[in-house]
Amino acid sequence: MTTQVKHFIAGEFTTGNGSRCISVTNPADNQPIAQVNCATAAEIEQAISNAADAFKSWRQVAVPERARLMLRYQHLLKAHHDELATILAKETGKTFADAKGDVWRGIEVVEHACNIPSLLMGETVENVARGIDTYSMIQPLGVCTGITPFNFPAMIPLWMFPLAIACGNTFILKPSEQDPMTAQRLAELFDEAGAPKGVLQLLHGDRDVVDTLLCHPQIKAISFVGSVAVGRHVYQTGTEHMKRVQAFAGAKNHSVIMPDANKQQVINQLVGASVGAAGQRCMAISVAVFVGDTKHWIPELRDAMASVRPGLWDDPDAGFGPLISPQAKQRVLGLIAQGKQEGAQCLLDGSDASVPGHEAGNWVGPTLFTGVTEEMTLYKEEIFGPVLICMEAESLEEAIALINRNPYGNGTSLFTGSGAVARKFQHEIEVGQVGINIPIPVPLPFFSFTGWKGSFYGDQHAYGKQAVRFYTETKTITSRWFEDDMSHSGPNMTINLK
Repeated sequence: MTTQVKHFIAGEFTTGNGSRCISVTNPADNQPIAQVNCATAAEIEQAISNAADAFKSWRQVAVPERARLMLRYQHLLKAHHDELATILAKETGKTFADAKGDVWRGIEVVEHACNIPSLLMGETVENVARGIDTYSMIQPLGVCTGITPFNFPAMIPLWMFPLAIACGNTFILKPSEQDPMTAQRLAELFDEAGAPKGVLQLLHGDRDVVDTLLCHPQIKAISFVGSVAVGRHVYQTGTEHMKRVQAFAGAKNHSVIMPDANKQQVINQLVGASVGAAGQRCMAISVAVFVGDTKHWIPELRDAMASVRPGLWDDPDAGFGPLISPQAKQRVLGLIAQGKQEGAQCLLDGSDASVPGHEAGNWVGPTLFTGVTEEMTLYKEEIFGPVLICMEAESLEEAIALINRNPYGNGTSLFTGSGAVARKFQHEIEVGQVGINIPIPVPLPFFSFTGWKGSFYGDQHAYGKQAVRFYTETKTITSRWFEDDMSHSGPNMTINLK
């Protein structure tokens, strides 16, 4: 029996009236587990109109009261942590431990939103001129929207709507149609936390829903996480329609291994960072750059990767789950085959991986390549599967130059025992998020998620202080109060304050 996924419109959960339906399948066997009706044009318009009406009153709610809503919400998220992780694991195929991590990293952002009073503080300078004071206030934008991907169905929505709403905005969430049940449960808990009706709306659907949101005049800001092609479309379309847009797109993340690094730590970290979550992370390490003699560590890395196997979400011995869809699997298998055709050496091939009893699932096993060059498709494309490619460099400078030539700049890491080497790397590398002996440097939410170059379109990044700036406008007031006996010297005919 399949579940009917619901929209959340005007404070009510509804299956909707859409005639176009999308089947949600279990990636482990591709059997249907849920169905969602795509939102109709009328339902989208109702959600936007209701959010616009709710904004008028929500923006007037005292900032401490908005913080208390977030406190109640994070309490409920923690109380339902395992339940959320179970829903998430079943619809994405992630292992239960990985699903719990997905939920927890989202909860951390909600905890950050509880600090919203201090994050919204403006600035004041007294006597900028005689008897004149200047101060700034941070105010909300209006109706904002978030378009989120399949790979983190709890974390990334929680990157977006809690901070936007805490800032005084209302929000429309459009989650991935491939795993929408987690988003529904997040909305249910937000409603249970006491959120006023209309502050959060949840719309399901495909590109038609997205394009309507991108072009609608009442939408003020758009947050997006997803593929390169869709990210460009979202940014171009949204900005053409005068929206504020942050679009997180593709990645090709490199890890540099120096000869003074701890070999076993490097191998362990590379395995987890490349095949964890089946490689379906925008911050996954997909390129290992071995400097000098560290290239001799590759056979041990191959053996360590070969010991990890995919499995079902509730299998405690499984290292990772299936890919999200048959289409995703075929894309990864196609890139593996093309790598072989272009002359790369496949030391470990996971193309024929399967799980007993679930052979119809979207399984790809750990895969390792050497002999990869910058011209190969394996290097140029974001694979988004459990595939690691190995490259070699004679020096740190050569490794840095390789990474800086790459069009993406989402994340990178360096393994070394030298502070001087680490200092040089973090200073010269042209990548937004850098890990030193940490393979996946996703920052905690009091910092911002800061991809660079082709990995990000926009100006202000996700969560942290930059997200508060993204979801608000700054109003600056310059004021003077005349005293009754203040003398007047006639009109001021210049721009200077006097």
